Amino acid sequence: MADRVKRCIASLGIVCVLWICGFSQSDDSQLFTDPSISLSGQWFLGYEKGEVGVKAYNEFLLKRGYITVKKEFNKHLSGRITPDISVDQEGDGEGDIEMRLKYCYLRYKFDDIGWFTDPYFEFGLVHRPWLDFQQQINGYRVQGTMFLERNGFLNSADYGVTCVALLGGKIDQAFQDRVSKNSPGRYGSISVGVYNGGGYHAIEKNRNKSFEGRLSIRPFPSQLTGLQLSYTGIYGKGNVEFEPDFVLSGGYLSYETSVLTFTAMGFTSEGNSSGSYVDDMGEALHNSGYSFFSEIRIPFTSWNFVGRYDYMEQDTRPGSWHNERTIVGVSHYFLGNSKVLLDYDILNTTRPGGRDSHAFEIAVEVNY
Repeated sequence: MADRVKRCIASLGIVCVLWICGFSQSDDSQLFTDPSISLSGQWFLGYEKGEVGVKAYNEFLLKRGYITVKKEFNKHLSGRITPDISVDQEGDGEGDIEMRLKYCYLRYKFDDIGWFTDPYFEFGLVHRPWLDFQQQINGYRVQGTMFLERNGFLNSADYGVTCVALLGGKIDQAFQDRVSKNSPGRYGSISVGVYNGGGYHAIEKNRNKSFEGRLSIRPFPSQLTGLQLSYTGIYGKGNVEFEPDFVLSGGYLSYETSVLTFTAMGFTSEGNSSGSYVDDMGEALHNSGYSFFSEIRIPFTSWNFVGRYDYMEQDTRPGSWHNERTIVGVSHYFLGNSKVLLDYDILNTTRPGGRDSHAFEIAVEVNY
């Protein structure tokens, strides 16, 4: 049944791509001549050598592949579809290259509303508020998922609706050109939405909906433009029939300059989005943790030093277990925002059934 659902979603994705690109019209060259249609891609390729427990592995990888087609219908309304290509890790199709949809939505842009600048909403298979923002600051998704997603709490996309706006206009164009154009609100940005809750790769298994929001404040837009303080929160139920609680609160400090990016995050939660963090009675378990990330750019070169440390703990009543991950590496940018990353990743865990691991990796991210 699950394989049939995946094939149906993949087929739908292909049909939608063709429709948005306008291939059904008589002019087959429209994709390349219509300025309202854009095509982009992102590939994550890699090689890893390491151990999980006492088992060694050594393999080349297709970590992820995205192809994005966007269509602007008018100055307010646009659409996007992004198929997600990956390797099936389980079931009858283990080892097969499979495709599912990561994003498929309509976006409507409003005129400015008072202090809310460039407001818009997405409807369909959309960005969720937190990871979309975090991955704009930490650009190393090629190494692996971000802290909360990697520890099983949430996902980057889901079925639902998301509303986004910048706060108080935009920061100076010079800072955007020199450091980052992402979320350029002068006093920050806000994003809120309601979702099925299980993520883009899960089928809805109950009638509950999850509410997620993010508020980012830029307290000193002129003096410390790159400093932002963010809060993210989720209120809902785990995506299983018995609906365990899922409530998460997280704080995030980020600082971006032309030579340094630094972030620090702490969170607490009851349960998780999939409903798997529960005790024998089906009650949500308490979780907490923190994460640090830094990227130091070597001036006048395309080389960077990268470091990350994650710690997550779960109260299992009685006792507890934890995951502790350390990542260090060096990266080289090419062709704009594409990069090669050499890193060493160490995981120590006391989770029941879990296994320590370590790996050396060469990862390549290609953006076009």
